[in-house]
Amino acid sequence: MAGVTNGLIGLNEWVTWRARHFGINQNLTTKITEFEHPNYFSDEMIKGAFKSFKHEHHFENQPNGTLMTDYFDYQFPLGFLGKIADSLFLKKYMTDLLAKRNFTIKEFAESDKWKQILQN
Repeated sequence: MAGVTNGLIGLNEWVTWRARHFGINQNLTTKITEFEHPNYFSDEMIKGAFKSFKHEHHFENQPNGTLMTDYFDYQFPLGFLGKIADSLFLKKYMTDLLAKRNFTIKEFAESDKWKQILQN
C-alpha cells in the first residue's frame, strides 16, 4: 500500500492497494482526478490490470438521506479477447463487486462504523 492510506483522500492524491480477483493478487493505483465536495468525485486508474478505468461517485441529498450514484467506465486489456471475457463474465463480476462495496459503504455510513476510518 502506498499514497494516502488512512483518513480522507482529496484532489490529485492517490492510493495503491492490493486486491485478490480470480485467485490472482493485483496492485491497483488510483488518483482522485475530480473533486467537488460534497457532491462528486472521480477516481481513475493510473496503474493496474485494466487497460483503463474511471469511477465517478455522485452524491445527492434526499429527504431520507443521501443518494450515491456510481458510474464505472472501464476497458480490459487483451483487445477482442477482453471484450469477449467482459461479455461472458467480467461485467457481471464487476457489477456485483461494486454492489457489495456500496453495501459496505452504506453499512458504515448509517452506523458509527465510519468513525473507525476517520480515527486511523
